[in-house]
Amino acid sequence: MTNDTNAQAAALRHILADELERSGDLYSPQWRRVVERVPRHLFVPEFFRRADSDRGTLWEPVSREHELDRWLDLAYRNETWVTQLDGHLTPHDLTEPVSGNPTSSSTLPGLVVEMLEYLAVDDGTRVLEIGTGTGYSTALMCDRLGDDHVTSVEVDPDVAAGAAAALRRAGLSPNLVIGDGLLGDPQNAPYDRVIATCSVRHIPRAWLDQTRPGGRILVTVAGWLHGYGLAVLEVADDGTAEGRFLPGTISFMIARPQAAPPVGDEHWTGTIEALAGAEPRPAVIEPDIRADWTGAFVAQLGAPGAQWKARRVDGGPWVDYFVDVDAGSAASLTPEPGGGWTVRQTGPARLWDDVETAVVRWREAGSPPQERFRIRTDGHTQTVWFLSGGKPVTWDLSA
Repeated sequence: MTNDTNAQAAALRHILADELERSGDLYSPQWRRVVERVPRHLFVPEFFRRADSDRGTLWEPVSREHELDRWLDLAYRNETWVTQLDGHLTPHDLTEPVSGNPTSSSTLPGLVVEMLEYLAVDDGTRVLEIGTGTGYSTALMCDRLGDDHVTSVEVDPDVAAGAAAALRRAGLSPNLVIGDGLLGDPQNAPYDRVIATCSVRHIPRAWLDQTRPGGRILVTVAGWLHGYGLAVLEVADDGTAEGRFLPGTISFMIARPQAAPPVGDEHWTGTIEALAGAEPRPAVIEPDIRADWTGAFVAQLGAPGAQWKARRVDGGPWVDYFVDVDAGSAASLTPEPGGGWTVRQTGPARLWDDVETAVVRWREAGSPPQERFRIRTDGHTQTVWFLSGGKPVTWDLSA
């Protein structure tokens, strides 16, 4: 890059830091200095930009090589940039917009910095990062704490190689590990902090074992109904961890080993046929509960093994289907012409009954916001609860 481009990048970092301060994501002078120093553009030399079209969502490749000025400006936007589709496609492979499912990204800087602020580090804090991604968040922590205090684990070898190269270009050399982040990195344990840039259904036992007593774990707890909650937990002397959910709407791609099992067309077809003959009843809770951030999180607590898909059969209305493959259960919600929804269910677990029970309990307590919820785990059983009238309303979720 030329001196003029370097100066432009420095100015863009200052603008970004100002924006993050105004939004409240960035408030400590230590992290402000880090944001102004770390060159994000080195970590996103190319990426995909979302482009909605009459063909649905497409992903447009953007790169330094072809559009220097546009690329540099976008690199310092407070936005998430997708860097991989379908586990293998990169912008380098393409010249035209394509469809696909994002599998790796550079998270928007505001969220990265907000999480680093929540992490509450001091000089000398040793951090284990789960999910290196592009390496940008790793670089921020290295700049703040020093290379030898940061370990980062990435499951995808190609993604890890790209991050390692970017970190070298930035003059940084943390401990980088290629492997399953859910296993952590016992070789360099114990850590003072664990931070995950992926979401998990269950907090792994390995993270508890590798965090010193009094240490902190910051992770987004999620599920297959796409309910998310950012939680901060403190590890106790007995190896358990307990904490609270934080305010805000934060989502991350789920850790690959905990991703939902695939449901093939044949399974969906069989499910639809089985549900067509099931006994109907009026729905107490309608499927649009998923559009409410905390409502979706609560619905997921009720049916943690369920997946969702909307289907239209033979030109009829769009029907919401919920399937729990492991339990062998399913539910459908069909809109009625006069309003309301009809529920049909099959299998040993009555999925929508469980969702309705969870949501009704939450609503009867006044629909408390997510920051009123707490979480405790021993690495095997994970309990989520909130207090209502001084009494806990709980869900126990086994790994």
